[in-house]
Amino acid sequence: MTAINQYFLHAEMCENWNYDRLGDVIEKRSITEMRHAEKLIERILFLEGKPIVINLNKIHIGDEVPKMHEYDHQAEEESIRAYNEAIRLAAEVGDNNTKTLLESFLKDEEEHIDWIEAQQDQINQIGIQNYLAQQIYEK
Repeated sequence: MTAINQYFLHAEMCENWNYDRLGDVIEKRSITEMRHAEKLIERILFLEGKPIVINLNKIHIGDEVPKMHEYDHQAEEESIRAYNEAIRLAAEVGDNNTKTLLESFLKDEEEHIDWIEAQQDQINQIGIQNYLAQQIYEK
């Protein structure tokens, strides 16, 4: 739930700065995280559990694009660690359906972190001004 909010706000900030290309990608990532939350809540309810959605981690909002990427990278690292641990636990208790669901989430998170790292590499290689110029397009 934390990632949804962080990514949504970062996407809106990018769009406000007219970095529409970047904002669109981050917004899609937020939607992916919403789908993860929905499927996870459905699974918890199916297992007769009670989803707790009010205990959020701290949201880290970047005031410039490189900081956004840094904070989003940290969020993805935390998610990857958490999913790996949850996958281990699901396997340990023999809950293969939950394990499979979490593995699909893990795959998405690894793709997200790979994309963020590519953006950080581009900034380092071509400079922030050139990078930002690529993020502008008219809708």
